[in-house]
Amino acid sequence: MSASENNAIHRVNHEIKHRRLDVLRVTELTPRMRRITLGGAQLQGFTSVGSDDHVKLMFACSAEEQAALDNLDFSRDGLRPTMREYTPRRIDLVAGELDIDFVLHGDGPASTWAAQAEVGQVLNIAGPRSSMVVPDIFDSYLLIGDETAIPAIARRLEELPATRKVLAVIEIEDAEEQQDLVSQAQVQVIWVQRHQQDLLEVVKDLILPEGQLYAWVALEKALTRKTKRLLIDEKGVNENLIKAAAYWRLDPHDDE
Repeated sequence: MSASENNAIHRVNHEIKHRRLDVLRVTELTPRMRRITLGGAQLQGFTSVGSDDHVKLMFACSAEEQAALDNLDFSRDGLRPTMREYTPRRIDLVAGELDIDFVLHGDGPASTWAAQAEVGQVLNIAGPRSSMVVPDIFDSYLLIGDETAIPAIARRLEELPATRKVLAVIEIEDAEEQQDLVSQAQVQVIWVQRHQQDLLEVVKDLILPEGQLYAWVALEKALTRKTKRLLIDEKGVNENLIKAAAYWRLDPHDDE
C-alpha cells in the first residue's frame, strides 16, 4: 500500500472465508441488545480493519438451506443459507474472541437466533469481503445512527485520539437502550428516543464541530437518504466526505 493510500479513504479487499464458530459467552447489554461472543480454532486469521465492516451471519431456515450450509462453497453458484450482515464489535485474536451485538427486535432470523443463543451453540459466518478504511485525517466526526449502528459507532470512537472532536447522534427506543461509549476523543453523544423526538429535527438543530468534518450515517434506508440530503443541503457538509448506509428497510419494497 502506498503512502498516499494511507492518508486517504480507501478500500481493502479480503479473502472470503467461511467460519464455523462456537458461542463462548452471552451478555445482556440493554433490554433490547445482546452480545454474543464467538470463538474457536477457525477464528484465526480473521481480519476486520474498518470500524463499520460487515460479516455475513448464516442461518438455515429450511432443510434445503441446512444442506447448503453444510456444504457451503462460495466459488460455485447455488442455493445459499439465509444471510444477514452484522458489524464485528470486538476482535481479540489473542483471546480467540469475536463479539457480535444483536438488536432483539422480535422477528427475523438473526434476532430470533440471538434471543435463544446459549453457550455451546454454533454460528456460521463469512467475511468481511472488504473494509472501507477511514484514516485519522479529519479534525472532527459526525456519527449518526440507530441501535443497529451502535457497534460501528463504538468501534470508531475507540479508535480516535484525544485531539479529535466527535458529535454522535443515536436514535434508540427508550432511555434504557443507552450504552456507555468509550473514547479518548472529545465526544458529545445525543441520544434520541424515537417516540419522543424526531431525528431529522434534531439533526437540523445541530451545531457541527469545527474543522474538516467526516460524516457517517447509518439508519433505516429512507431515513438515511433524508438525513444525508439534509446534511448536504442545510448543514453544508461536503457530499464527498459523507458515507451514508442503509442498515435496514422499513419498506421491503423500497429498492430505489
